Amino acid sequence: MVVNSVHWFRKGLRLHDNPALQEALNGADTVRCVYILDPWFAGSANVGINRWRFLLEALEDLDSSLKKLNSRLFVVRGQPTDVFPRLFKEWNVTRLTFEYDPEPYGKERDGAIIKMAQEFGVETIVRNSHTLYNLDRIIEMNNNSPPLTFKRFQTIVSRLELPRRPLPLVTQEQMDKCCTKIADNHDQLYSIPSLEELGFRTDGLRPAVWHGGESEALDRLSKHLDKKNPRVNTCSLYANPTGLSPYLRFGCLSCRVLYYNLRELYMKVRKRCTPPLSLFGQLLWREFFYTAATNNPNFDHMDGNPICVQIPWDQNPEALAKWAEGRTGFPWIDAIMTQLRQEGWIHHLARHAVACFLTRGDLWISWESGMKVFEELLLDADWSVNAGSWMWLSCSAFFQQFFHCYCPVGFGRRTDPSGDYIRHYVPILKDYPNRYIYEPWNAPESLQKAANCVVGVDYPKPMINHAESSRLNIERMKQVYQQLSHYRGLSKLSHPLLSGQSGPLLAQKLEHPTSTNLTIQDGGSAFKH
Repeated sequence: MVVNSVHWFRKGLRLHDNPALQEALNGADTVRCVYILDPWFAGSANVGINRWRFLLEALEDLDSSLKKLNSRLFVVRGQPTDVFPRLFKEWNVTRLTFEYDPEPYGKERDGAIIKMAQEFGVETIVRNSHTLYNLDRIIEMNNNSPPLTFKRFQTIVSRLELPRRPLPLVTQEQMDKCCTKIADNHDQLYSIPSLEELGFRTDGLRPAVWHGGESEALDRLSKHLDKKNPRVNTCSLYANPTGLSPYLRFGCLSCRVLYYNLRELYMKVRKRCTPPLSLFGQLLWREFFYTAATNNPNFDHMDGNPICVQIPWDQNPEALAKWAEGRTGFPWIDAIMTQLRQEGWIHHLARHAVACFLTRGDLWISWESGMKVFEELLLDADWSVNAGSWMWLSCSAFFQQFFHCYCPVGFGRRTDPSGDYIRHYVPILKDYPNRYIYEPWNAPESLQKAANCVVGVDYPKPMINHAESSRLNIERMKQVYQQLSHYRGLSKLSHPLLSGQSGPLLAQKLEHPTSTNLTIQDGGSAFKH
């Protein structure tokens, strides 16, 4: 029997450690690697230009790698439910493979495709490689419900066997055994579109700070493992050549490859000592949020979300716009949001700062609004991780030490005493001395004029009084939690959202970020195609 395989890339944009792709190659006569891109989606989705550029670069890199193996990437326009019946007939497909998607939307889409494939007599093979662990197994071990504190999650993971070892890179020999003729007009039929073709205006688009693709990911991994000093300092606020979070999100880098590289490095340095779970801290936060989201289609909403505290947030579109566009009048917050918009990435401590400011700290605006802004702008935006992080940072789930608020002046000053980060991203303030760079409104008028930046004229006044608003919001949150406790008749120890089990861990994370420093625990939302 002739075996004609199609491997469907979605995330998992790589040739290393790709079990589903290996299944496509196994005993096949022909193999075609497909990526389905819906041009309508590009115009309608809440996904910004930096994220699309990263994806297109990742696809270009994948096509380039396949070319070296005498194959190509087939980029097909349309929606999967419309595209596959045509491809099944045209290529006489007998086998379809793809990576397991644990998110509710992905599982629903994939269920429909598997059913359709069966109707066409096409075998489907699905393999997990986007997460370290089988998430259903974690849920099963927690009495068939997802663990809602990180401490509980760690306890369960510590009982599991180690993640499966990564598979090797696809080889020329493997590809030669299932040679597929590439048509002369391949680039006309299956080319990767440009940003302009997708409807984006590229005039004035800044050069990419993060370049997409597996090649870049593996190069960064090598540099990451060579790092000598992982401690957070002012330089950590800027994008650096060892950052990995966008590459994990798009699957340009296998999480298992990262896990085992970290493990082996630790054991080499510590002379075969078994590494602690904390070494993999940020990878585990990623798994934690994936586990919490996998069976909860309302995970990205407050309403109808069983694990989310129902908080009466304010509706304030004008305040939301000021926050999203970096016009709050707080230089630390505005610098962070400007970096996010320009580059598509911010350090995880910066994410803590702006998330707290928008929600429980200052503006009392729903975490859902912030999540959508991150979904648009953040390169490592991931549906599960983004929603989970926003619930966490707004004290809507997982963590509830609402009496700890980040000061939009003091937090920044402690992180970057010189204020150079602000001068870089809010250059209008570049001539302010260190003393006033975080609170320019306190500078004497003569100094403001000398710095060519008068507050209220050239740079906005603070949109809110932080001391007053944070005090009021802590009181509001206190009332919400008192009502929750009273309404459910639960003690602090019996309810996962009130237990405080994850509290000490948060304090530990803020002061001593994990050595991997991946910045993945506060991602954004997924490309849904």
